[in-house]
Parts: sequence; C-alpha cells; structure tokens
Amino acid sequence: MKQITKYVIKNSLKRIFLYRACLVRLKRMGVEKVFSFTLGHETGVSAAQVRKDFSEFGIKGNKRGGYEIDELLTIMENIFHKNKDHNIVLIGMGNMGQSLSKYSRFIQRNMNIVATFDIDPFKQKMRSEIQVYPMNRLKEIIERFRVKVAIIAVTEISAQEVADELIRHGIMGIVNFAPVLLKVPQNIVVNNVNLCDELESVIYIVHNNMKADSFKNIELLYKDMRY
Repeated sequence: MKQITKYVIKNSLKRIFLYRACLVRLKRMGVEKVFSFTLGHETGVSAAQVRKDFSEFGIKGNKRGGYEIDELLTIMENIFHKNKDHNIVLIGMGNMGQSLSKYSRFIQRNMNIVATFDIDPFKQKMRSEIQVYPMNRLKEIIERFRVKVAIIAVTEISAQEVADELIRHGIMGIVNFAPVLLKVPQNIVVNNVNLCDELESVIYIVHNNMKADSFKNIELLYKDMRY
C-alpha cells in the first residue's frame, strides 16, 4: 500500500553528520582525542546528548579519557557504509540535475552517479562525463550496476510516475528534489529536499528575530522615558 512520504532522517542521524564534520576538522588541526563536551559545544548540543546519540549507534568511549578521533571516524564510516561504493542513478537533467551530476563531493564519499536519465533527446546527446540515457534504459542500467538509490530532479507533474518506475525496477531509496510529496510503499525510504522550503524557513526565522529585537528596543526606550 502506498502512503505519503515523510521526512525520514532522524535528528540523531543528522547530528552524527555534524559530529563527523567536527571530528574531521579537529583531526586536521592535529587533535587526537575529543570529549563529548567539546563535540557538544562545537555542534550546539549538550554533552549528554552526544553520549545518547553515540549510544544509539553503538559508539562507546572512555568517559574520563575521551574518544579517539580516528576510532570515532572509522566507526562512523561503517555506520554510513563509506567503505563500500554506492551506485546511484539521477533522473532529470534540468538545471538542478546537471548541478547534482557535477557535484564532486559525491565521489569523495564513495557515492557514484553511474547514469543520468532524461526524456529530452537533445539532453541525451549532450557531451557529459556521465551518460544521459532515455528512460527506456532505466531497468537495464539499474540491474547492471545493482543500483538501490536514486535521485529525482524532475518537474512536479512527472515525479510520482518516475518514482513508481524506479520502485518497479528495484530502487529502495529516493532523494526527491521535486516539489511534491511522493506516495510509495512503506518499505521505500524517501528524503524530500525542497530548497524553497528551506530558504523560506530561514527567512521566517530572520524576520521573527528582527521583530523580536524591534519589540525589545521599544521596551527599552519606553523604560528610559519612564525614568
């Protein structure tokens, strides 16, 4: 049975990404050990939250001696299966799709976009490092490269149809950049990424903070006038 997809990444997993980035930075600075307090301070959470997150992912450390950074990074690589190559297909070669296909950090993290797809014949003829295929080659490519994860960067009207076809051919996880919530079976993992929503969230918070600061200034001015 299909259902509307929800944002599936847990907060604890998102914090693990932050901890890893912090650890990489500390290692470059020559630091060998780190305490939960330091990681919490650098990522904006409490030391207790760091330890709780680590416990959830089976990460153990010495409370007094701290954590070995190299050991932590190795464990985190195993969590994200970074020691394996992950083949990915990308559907939609508009502006967003072309930008994603050229993103070098994917390769650095063992994520390989092995093929891209688009219904536009002109785009299929484009010279590119990654071949652009017609959609009728989707099943063949997924099976050849044993792909389990796909990126959707198509228009809103096409996204559901594309998702259905990907799932039919064995895709188990989708990163969806189309501005629509996909309906998929319960066992399919979907992460909806809407850049406009993210930007509007920041705009909303900025304006609310400005409003709060304005009210605070008015209150201070009123107090000064009273005295």
